[in-house]
Amino acid sequence: MTPPPTRQGPITVRVFMQRFSSTPLGARLARRLTLHQLDNWNIPHGTKLSYAAALIVAELAANAATHGHVPGRDFELRLTLTGAVLRIEVSDTRGEKRPPCPGELAPPPSVVETGRGLLLVEALADRWQVLDRVPVGKTVRAELDLPR
Repeated sequence: MTPPPTRQGPITVRVFMQRFSSTPLGARLARRLTLHQLDNWNIPHGTKLSYAAALIVAELAANAATHGHVPGRDFELRLTLTGAVLRIEVSDTRGEKRPPCPGELAPPPSVVETGRGLLLVEALADRWQVLDRVPVGKTVRAELDLPR
């Protein structure tokens, strides 16, 4: 006799979404608001998860402000927290300038001071990918598995 199916309780999904100016100031604000929002979601400052999320947002937001900048267009940050995953998405309107996909990143020459941001994202995130954004642009998504 097979046991009856167990009933899973409701899963709470929390979402934070904000647009920022495609400037260094907008990128810094995205990082700070991420830390604030995570703290509101009981992921305190200084934890491994909070630190990794802040670094990922900082890198993706800086890339959106630097490489995805279109005059007059903002970039968007979206944080989604489920029971098992923190998803970070940064979208911009510049679809033709796509970063390499996961597994395709090569370290820049040691004499170059830039180009290591996505290497940090790849090292910190459990998964990440580059997606098309409808109607225009791209989204870089990184996911962090929550501790059990």
